[in-house]
Amino acid sequence: MTSNQPPTREDLAPGLDAAARAWLDTALAEAADAAAYAAVDAGRTGESDNVAVAPAVAPWELRFAAAGRHCGQEHADSVRVLLLQRARADLTVLTRLYHQGTAAERRAVLLALPHRVTGPGALPLIEDALRTNDTRLVAAAVGPYAAAHLDSHGWRHAILKCLFTEVPVTAVDGLERRAHGDAELARMLADFAAERTAAGRPVPADLHHALNLTGEES
Repeated sequence: MTSNQPPTREDLAPGLDAAARAWLDTALAEAADAAAYAAVDAGRTGESDNVAVAPAVAPWELRFAAAGRHCGQEHADSVRVLLLQRARADLTVLTRLYHQGTAAERRAVLLALPHRVTGPGALPLIEDALRTNDTRLVAAAVGPYAAAHLDSHGWRHAILKCLFTEVPVTAVDGLERRAHGDAELARMLADFAAERTAAGRPVPADLHHALNLTGEES
């Protein structure tokens, strides 16, 4: 997935074999019924017998987890984001799937955030991903949602996280726009470069690129 637009079935179908397309169609139909499953669960958990009943896992969520196995790892991100779209997954669902999921499932949730969440409510998921050293999560975390909602302090540290984990800064959405004229980012990058040099470690080439974008490189 590279587009800022969510994938469609038509985007995915040409790359899938017949079995995978049939699986995807069933998964999408189940995802479209997500609201009905939620209503059933609300009724079950609201029964008056005072017996706690765990909400059932909707079938589409099982499909979400199995996407790579049925559609191939190269399509798994797009399939999962499409399922989240079709299920109209809200922040509560996204947060649960993120925390319960594998790294691959968490990545898909992060990629879906710009399409599913309009405000800053999902920033805890971005912040969690940026605390990891999983480069695929870090790269997904610095996409359009972070560009729109991370404050300056958090965004600057996201840049440093990319440099530290060797995630290309080209993964950072809005880098040129947000870096321009950011003297504090320039200072932080210069300090990072100085620390690397003092430790006898190479300075990432991406650091000079980011520093140049600030307009503060000497």
